Amino acid sequence: MLFTSRALAGGVNFTSCLANVQNFYNDTSNQKYANYSQLNNSLLDNNGFPVAFADIFTSTAITYTVCTNWCGSGDESFEWTNFSQQFSAWLLPYLALLSQLPFGARYRSDNLMSAVLTAGSPTLAGYTLFCTMLNTRWISQSFESVRKFPNTAQAARVLSNLQQVPLRVNPHSAMLSSLVVLPENDQWWSEFSESLNYKNTWSISAAVSIAWVIVAYALTVADSLANVNDNIDSVGQSIGTAFLWLIPVVIGWQQLSPKCDFDRLSRAFDHSEAKAYIATHHGSVKVGELTEERAISIGPEAMEDVMSPDEDATPPIFNYSRVFGWSRSAEEVLRAFQYASKRAFVHKPVDPEREWEVGDGESIHPGNRHGAPYDVEMYCGRMRFEPSSWGSGVWGRIVFASVAGLMLQWGTTGGAVMMVWFTPTTKLGCRSFSYLIYGALSTIIWMLMLASSIAAHHASSFHWNEHKRYRDAAFHTWKTVADVLRWSGKALAVLNSLILCAIPILQFSNVFNNCYCNSSVMGRGPDRAYNVINLTDTSETQILWIVALVVASLCSIAFVAIFNLLTDTLAFNRDS
Repeated sequence: MLFTSRALAGGVNFTSCLANVQNFYNDTSNQKYANYSQLNNSLLDNNGFPVAFADIFTSTAITYTVCTNWCGSGDESFEWTNFSQQFSAWLLPYLALLSQLPFGARYRSDNLMSAVLTAGSPTLAGYTLFCTMLNTRWISQSFESVRKFPNTAQAARVLSNLQQVPLRVNPHSAMLSSLVVLPENDQWWSEFSESLNYKNTWSISAAVSIAWVIVAYALTVADSLANVNDNIDSVGQSIGTAFLWLIPVVIGWQQLSPKCDFDRLSRAFDHSEAKAYIATHHGSVKVGELTEERAISIGPEAMEDVMSPDEDATPPIFNYSRVFGWSRSAEEVLRAFQYASKRAFVHKPVDPEREWEVGDGESIHPGNRHGAPYDVEMYCGRMRFEPSSWGSGVWGRIVFASVAGLMLQWGTTGGAVMMVWFTPTTKLGCRSFSYLIYGALSTIIWMLMLASSIAAHHASSFHWNEHKRYRDAAFHTWKTVADVLRWSGKALAVLNSLILCAIPILQFSNVFNNCYCNSSVMGRGPDRAYNVINLTDTSETQILWIVALVVASLCSIAFVAIFNLLTDTLAFNRDS
């Protein structure tokens, strides 16, 4: 063997290794080894081309084989100063921003899993955020067409704010129709809507955290671009870019202000339910005097038909599991209002034997809104329509939200991959491969959780069927499929969260700074791999870093811009 291993104690020093190789060839006593053939396999420039023998000391790179023989297979030594500076500049602001995500679950384990799912799958986080916004937009705009009927604005707000809990509508009695029609229930809608109208948007801590991250990122980017050669193999440029998805997600949830405080939701629901009325043959009476059933159920009251425990977890990342159930229930309420509004528009009272009474101004006279249970049901069309088992338009909203989540994930992760891919030595290496693994697992987690929600809702359709005697097998099959997919997704989310935490630690502590990783052996193969030790021309690297930064930033900005464009059109916002 031409060379012998000369790994330095306490860690590899690649600068010394390069100097040793150069001196070896320059030593006259070793001239018999220093022929062109051997030189072509040893000393190279930044682009991997061999240097002339007369220009030995202008070489800036060595082949992977020479690197392992002269430098060893170990890593550069850990430097606490570099680690602490990089960690505090690139990663610490994002860790602080994680605390601004919405939580509010009954159990701490659900709050913890909410953070794990968000960090483990930005795709799922972006998908859930957009899906929640699109659901709100859909229900708000749908109620716009019936806004002249009493309580429609309140109903839109109530349904929108109940996306963080399992929502079920009682299909077997006049309860929902009574809730829509009876004037005694105006107070129920008003108080329940008001109790859910609290806002957590743009708290000072959230605004400061977001501003801190943006300013810190801008300053550290500017500094790294001005000093590309400083710790180029452990610089956190790619780390900051990979975490950019967190800013749009936090901004989005701050704007939507999801109602995910379980205790507060439960108190609001219990307080309002005591004032709900139902139509009987003896007039309107309080529902609580006749039965413990309710027209609309949330939380534990709705858990009998819940196929996934995630539906009962209020952090909004779990909205992925409620989208189908919520859409079906919201559509049932919407249809009842639409049928009632059409009849009121042509001046048909609930009781067909009564004449229409003219109210004050545009309001509907209370006398037009009373009737027997059957009349109330017919007035809301409850006998005439069967809501879609999946919910109208839900698949379109899911596709839109999925594209948004994937754009956010791969826009930021792709930017991080691009930065390290085109940093000499170029092509696939340990750093770029770790980001690709993170992005791929994030996408797989989103696919598993979405598939789980589909399977769970399909199982619920068997569960609700009256002929369970011969459909039990199908129900249990789909329920098992949903459980396995959900458990698999959560297990991968835990793994991917650890990967996300491990990447910056490994990078900042120089664990990735070894011959194998620095030579991009994964992308080039051991025979063509080489390690750039001294980067001479940084202009191309700077340009590529800027391009990657622009790509990631534009994807994040586009996510926020589209989100704001659609939320700006939400109906009833002016009435909030």
